[in-house]
Amino acid sequence: MARTSSSRRRRKKPAGAPVTAPPPPAQPIRPEPPFEIFLSGTPGLEDVLAEEVQGLGFDQAAPVPGGVVLQGGWPEVWRLNLWCRGATRVLVRLAEFRVMHIAQLDKRVRRIDWAAVLGRGQAISVETTCRKSRVYHAGAATQRIEAAIREAIGEAAPSAGEPLQIRARIEDDLCTLSIDSSGAPLHRRGSKLAVGKAPMRETLAAMFLRQCGFAGDEPVLDMMCGSGTFVIEAAERAMGLAPGRARAFDFARLPGFDAAAWEEMRVAGETGAALAEGLRFHGSDRDPGAVKMAGENAARAGVGAVCDFVNCAVSDAGRPDGPPGLVMINPPYGTRIGNKKLLFALHGALGDTLKARFSGWRVGLVTSDTALARATGLPWLPPGPPIPHGGLKIRLFRTDPLP
Repeated sequence: MARTSSSRRRRKKPAGAPVTAPPPPAQPIRPEPPFEIFLSGTPGLEDVLAEEVQGLGFDQAAPVPGGVVLQGGWPEVWRLNLWCRGATRVLVRLAEFRVMHIAQLDKRVRRIDWAAVLGRGQAISVETTCRKSRVYHAGAATQRIEAAIREAIGEAAPSAGEPLQIRARIEDDLCTLSIDSSGAPLHRRGSKLAVGKAPMRETLAAMFLRQCGFAGDEPVLDMMCGSGTFVIEAAERAMGLAPGRARAFDFARLPGFDAAAWEEMRVAGETGAALAEGLRFHGSDRDPGAVKMAGENAARAGVGAVCDFVNCAVSDAGRPDGPPGLVMINPPYGTRIGNKKLLFALHGALGDTLKARFSGWRVGLVTSDTALARATGLPWLPPGPPIPHGGLKIRLFRTDPLP
């Protein structure tokens, strides 16, 4: 017998039946501490970055692929941005949940009270990566997340400024949402306005100095100094100056930011510490324009008084007065600048100069070509891991004190 229309009607719930509550929101966007903090770094140097972060007093910091994780609160986020030399960004983990399809992603993102952390009228930007997940279209995921956030906080005000960065990673169907508390990448210290043809990022230079055993208590010389990155980084660390003391951070734009507490922290970071008597940092370059540029960058960084830059070729570089220290060099790679075939003679001259005049000094050399490192004739220790840099894979070569 055919069913009547009434038999197809949905049955009403009996009076007094409990009403199903809406699902609770995801983890609050501004979680109570301690929450997870992720410091992104250079792949291959995670252990070195973890060592630095532990030295800043974060004993529980642990290396993971792509960076370092630890637990903390917002003051720790501020301090890491201010003091960490090797991290690229400091991300605050906001929420984490499973997603099996794009509609589910949309629904769960909308449960989050975005206005609690971002405030209203902020400019935002979402960057999404998808890997090994059923939500595989990063563009579609980005659109859903951006739409949800914009509906929660409203359209950007005319004075909103640069967008706050929200980063979404969907890997193995697990979505992790983070806010980038740094803003501009941390290698932008705020003082180096002039750069050479192939500059090394300050964050990477800091990690290579640390790998070479530099602790701020010995001289450093760069015989191909370019814009002075190695020399300035070494001088800043020796003087106890915070790398982020002269720049702005996006965490200062978030609701609940304590401007007075931050200013006290920042001022301490620019005060510095007493430098060992007679300790100086040296750079030289055959390009007079580079020497001038390095000196100006050092002056803006507040370390010009302890840095010397001279115009000379590698074969004319002299040994500085005082105790031995570290020679740190980032020469041309061939694939980076000029003709690689012309560089073997340059590396040979570099090795001859170091062997003849720098007994007792250690050497660190960065290159993408093992053959160029060998052309110096220096007694290299086993090289470091390959590190991505400017589309290349570079490695750090080190020596013990030269005989």
